[in-house]
Amino acid sequence: MNTDAKNPGPASGWKVVPMNEQHAEEVCRWRFKPPYDVYNNEPWETLKRLEIEFGDPKLRGEQYAAIIDEQDGELVGYAQFFPIVGVTRLGLAMRPDLCGDGIGPSFVRLLVEEARRRKPQDEIDLEVLIWNIRARRAYEKAGFKLTDTYERRTPDGPRQFHCMVYQGR
Repeated sequence: MNTDAKNPGPASGWKVVPMNEQHAEEVCRWRFKPPYDVYNNEPWETLKRLEIEFGDPKLRGEQYAAIIDEQDGELVGYAQFFPIVGVTRLGLAMRPDLCGDGIGPSFVRLLVEEARRRKPQDEIDLEVLIWNIRARRAYEKAGFKLTDTYERRTPDGPRQFHCMVYQGR
């Protein structure tokens, strides 16, 4: 890993690659501190057995990507490029020890570039829990604008979300 583990550098040092099983297994070991622990994944063996999310090899290959540090190959984060008619919805997470250090906007801009490469004609959006101000600020700095707020069902019950659409910087 880079000498400064908390700040791996600009997104130009990061690379988007297909998510493999090793990446997926590592992501499942990540543990976010409260209140961000709602973003913790189920154990890898559970996702794999149930073939859900990136535990489904076909879905992982079509929609998921790993973001690695080009210098040392360390996993920085991951993304889902979820297709909706005319829209690519981003789902994303950075490694917990990298969150909150101001590198989120660079991370998100890299994912926008990848979404544009995959489907240049699509609008790009994402959802964020309304209480997650830290993520919302990173998304705004990356060029997203809040366009809607709504409630939707989650495994933990109904939650309020903002929808944010990429409008450039």
